[in-house]
Amino acid sequence: MGPTMSEALVQAYRDALPEYERLRDAAVAHTTRLLTGAGLNIHHVTGRVKRPASLADKLRRKAGRYHSLADVTDLVAVRVITYFERDVNVVARLVEEHHTVDWDHSIDKSRMHDPDRFGYMGVHYVVSPPLGVPEFGALGVVQSGARFEVQIRSILQHAWAEIEHDLGYKNREAVPREVRRRFYRLAGLLEMADEEFMALHRLSHDYAATLPERIADDPDGVYIDVQSMTHLLGASPVRDLDLAVAAALRVPLLEDWPDPERPQRLASLLHYVGVRSVGQLLKELRRHEAEVLRFAAALMPRLREAWTPAGGARPGTSVVHHALLRACANAALDPQEVVSLLDLSGSRNVGEMVQTVREVYEREILNHAAD
Repeated sequence: MGPTMSEALVQAYRDALPEYERLRDAAVAHTTRLLTGAGLNIHHVTGRVKRPASLADKLRRKAGRYHSLADVTDLVAVRVITYFERDVNVVARLVEEHHTVDWDHSIDKSRMHDPDRFGYMGVHYVVSPPLGVPEFGALGVVQSGARFEVQIRSILQHAWAEIEHDLGYKNREAVPREVRRRFYRLAGLLEMADEEFMALHRLSHDYAATLPERIADDPDGVYIDVQSMTHLLGASPVRDLDLAVAAALRVPLLEDWPDPERPQRLASLLHYVGVRSVGQLLKELRRHEAEVLRFAAALMPRLREAWTPAGGARPGTSVVHHALLRACANAALDPQEVVSLLDLSGSRNVGEMVQTVREVYEREILNHAAD
């Protein structure tokens, strides 16, 4: 007795599995290029190939439905997880624009407005590989009509789907009524959370966009935080004083230095030494410009191991030295905390570093003032 149709399809799939894995890799690479070209910030893109055992189980459950591997639309799947729900629609339009969509097997649940809809699952497409893309054109399974899935979800939609799957619920009818009601409540909460995250993103973007104007109009009303610190690093007087410090040391100011955590560290440092507003920082820098420059020019050569590997002075060096001056002037501040906030603990013994800072402060600031 020969193999059944299902057994023959599973064996054919096993034989062609390397080709389907290459289709998965090509689909992920192509999708990633589309997203990058559109300038989208995506949480992650992954691909998977169905296991032969999973295919065998599917063929048993749906006997007689599939006559060739090309009829099975989920052998390869790409999953795109976005940060925000609004980006699900942006990615969906990209997929529609660059692929031939099999609408009979695709579901756009974002367009389903049933108020008690079951599930919170985003968008699910079945697509044919696009023509003219070299990676796809070299694959035999593409020539035989293979398609692949593209699943698009926000990160909260993804969390819903993963937990729902883990609970074993596949559809509305599988869920007891008392459980179903809680699913609906949870879907509403997650939709609200998605909307709130999008609102926070808009507020953050608007805050950054209006910072220059707000600082110009009312600097005392602008808080020292990551975004205001990022802006200040490129503006006067911080940048001017940074350039003056670099010139005194005869080194470049590393304006393109890749350190995304520096604004956060500088903001935390300023808060620790009692500088809370942009207005306060700007007034103090202008008032103590000479002291900051003299202190930095004397201290940095004594602590070369802390900055020499970078090849120059980093943006915000004037802010660092202003904070060190405030720390030296206030006995209640802990030098260990200052070193920790500056992330300099690996460059020298903490006690030696603090002693050096205090020596330079006494010589360049206290003694200079006494003179």
